Amino acid sequence: MRSREVTVLKLFKSLHRTRQNVFKNDPRALEAARLKINEEFKNSKDETSSAKIDELLKIGSDVEVILRTSVIQGVHTDFNKLLLIPRKELLLDNIPFRDTPTQKS
Repeated sequence: MRSREVTVLKLFKSLHRTRQNVFKNDPRALEAARLKINEEFKNSKDETSSAKIDELLKIGSDVEVILRTSVIQGVHTDFNKLLLIPRKELLLDNIPFRDTPTQKS
């Protein structure tokens, strides 16, 4: 297998692993994401331009990062209520805001 093919396969697998983690316990979202990932790779499988392949790999990599770092699950609990279910890796320490910056020593 050539290096580029290995890179494409790694990205494909990484997107699917991220999909499984981000949309855990949500069969509809899991299936929709699976179909979209597969569709995008299938639509680009005959691409031969090195520049275009690099661009597509960058887009796919960016999508994986956004999914992993920014997407949070929500569950409708009532008519106007949504329960957010954050993953542990998305929870950050809350740092209080200061109007005046501290001096560096």
